[in-house]
Amino acid sequence: MFANLFRGLFDTDMTSVIALADFLLCVGSALVIGLILVAFYMYGTRSRYTKSFVATLALLPAVVCVVIMMVNGNVGTGVAVAGAFSLVRFRSAPGSAKEIGAIFLAMGTGLIIGMGYLGYAFLCAVLLGFVSALYDRLDFGAKKKSALYKTLHITIPEDLDYTDVFEPILNKYASSHELTMVKTTNMGSLFRLTYNLTLKTAAKEKELIDRLRCRNGNLEISFSAQETLIGEL
Repeated sequence: MFANLFRGLFDTDMTSVIALADFLLCVGSALVIGLILVAFYMYGTRSRYTKSFVATLALLPAVVCVVIMMVNGNVGTGVAVAGAFSLVRFRSAPGSAKEIGAIFLAMGTGLIIGMGYLGYAFLCAVLLGFVSALYDRLDFGAKKKSALYKTLHITIPEDLDYTDVFEPILNKYASSHELTMVKTTNMGSLFRLTYNLTLKTAAKEKELIDRLRCRNGNLEISFSAQETLIGEL
C-alpha cells in the first residue's frame, strides 16, 4: 500500500518508476547544490542582493530536478513544461545580466541532476560558481576609464537655441559628446538636454559645470555615470 503512494495513476508496464530513495537522493543533492550556488553568488555580489532572490536561487535546482524527473522521457510532457516555464518570463520583472546568469546556472544544474548525473552537477556548480566569483573579484569587463564616461543633463529656457550654444564648451572639456535626447519640461517653458560625454579629465568636472551655468542661465545641471540601455537584459 505504501509503495503505491509513489506510483502514478496512469503508469503502465512500459513506464519506468523512480525509486523513492533515488528521488530523495537527487532532491537532496539539488538542495546542496543550490546552497553552493548561493554561496558563490553572495560572495560575488557582497551586499547587493535581496533575501527573496537568494532563497529562490537556492530552491531552483531542486524544483527543476523534480520537474525533469517527473517528465521522465515523456516528450509531450516535456513540451508542456517548456511552455509553462516560458510564462515565468512574462510574469516577472527583468533582472540584471548577472541575476539571469545565476538563474540559468541554477536551472542547468537542476536539469543535470534530474537526468541522474549527480557528479557532473556538483562539478558544474563548483566550477562555474568559482569562475563567476573570480570574475567579480577581478572586476572582469569593467571599463578602465569609467570615471570619464558621463551623462550630462542641462535645463535651458525655451527661447535659447541649443543647437550649437554648448559646442565650444563641450569641445574643450570632452574628447567626444553626443546629444541623445531633448525633452520639454515645466509646461513647455523649459528644455532638458541629455548628452553622453567622454571627458578629457575628470578633475575639471566642476569647471565644466561652472562654464555651462553661464550659458544656461544658472538653471539645473546634473552629471551622472553614463546611462546605457545594455546594462539590463
